[in-house]
Amino acid sequence: MNYRKLFPILGFVAIFFTACKAPADQTAGITADPEPYEYALVLHGGAGNMNFQSVPEPYQDMFKHALDSALQLGLDVLKEGGMSIDAVEVVIRCMEDNPLFNAGKGAVFTSEGKNELDASIMTGQDLNAGAVAGVTDIRHPISAARAVMEQSEHVMMAGPGASVFAEQVGLEIVDPSYFYTKKRFESFQKAVVREKHGTVGCVALDKAGNLCAGTSTGGMTNKKYGRIGDSPIIGAGTYANNATCGVSATGHGEYFIRWTVAHQISVLMQYKGYDVERAASEVVELTLVEEGGDGGVICLDKFGRPAMVTNTSGMFRAYGNSEGERFVAIFK
Repeated sequence: MNYRKLFPILGFVAIFFTACKAPADQTAGITADPEPYEYALVLHGGAGNMNFQSVPEPYQDMFKHALDSALQLGLDVLKEGGMSIDAVEVVIRCMEDNPLFNAGKGAVFTSEGKNELDASIMTGQDLNAGAVAGVTDIRHPISAARAVMEQSEHVMMAGPGASVFAEQVGLEIVDPSYFYTKKRFESFQKAVVREKHGTVGCVALDKAGNLCAGTSTGGMTNKKYGRIGDSPIIGAGTYANNATCGVSATGHGEYFIRWTVAHQISVLMQYKGYDVERAASEVVELTLVEEGGDGGVICLDKFGRPAMVTNTSGMFRAYGNSEGERFVAIFK
């Protein structure tokens, strides 16, 4: 038998069977992507070690109504085809105007008896971002952060310079006394030993498939002069990437900065293939807990699926999507 004549035939047979088998091997173990929501939005109003005594039922109702109202504002923008950045801004502006939250009108006091505000915003389609820090007279810091992103060549502006810029682009400037509230001032006077912290934040997915995340805060009660937390730091308190997720964080900012918490969640999704819930849980409930950092995050993945994870006993939070699913909660 002439074996040399059989080699081409055997080779053809091997290639044929390999080609027939390839698709099955290539798809083995691969899970199809879920059907994305047309739009979705998640928000938070801060996290902390709260209980039914520290937040009695009448206050729970007030907070839930405030969260639900802000949620509806954002969902209305998205339902009408608005951009995720518009939804995030309108939600956070609403919460900045509500003295229930530690942002804008409800900002806590520094050790010098002042209100110093921080905010940031980031868009997932282009990884563009803007932030302001240590401002004292801009009514809506989240709008100033957006202006830095869209109307300057910078990512962050701080202090008086940020205020000058905000006024130049037409944002509302107020007297610092605007941010004074009796409840926050009383908290400041009592905060010699125990410091409280919290922020507001929002993540949205619009009909175009674009994510946006934003965060705004008054920082820590009785914080030292010049202290900046994670909220205006891109990658720590705020992050958005259409390939993975959007994140807004709340908690002890020093830990969130050192561990780049918001970005780390995205990294786990991108390079380890984690879903958003697993990624957020690993960072917040494992890494932060091991290091002694308390707080939480809200996230949306590129399909509009949420993760709302905290290692504290509570986090003011709400979620809604295009299918009519709706969720508002306080305690863990």
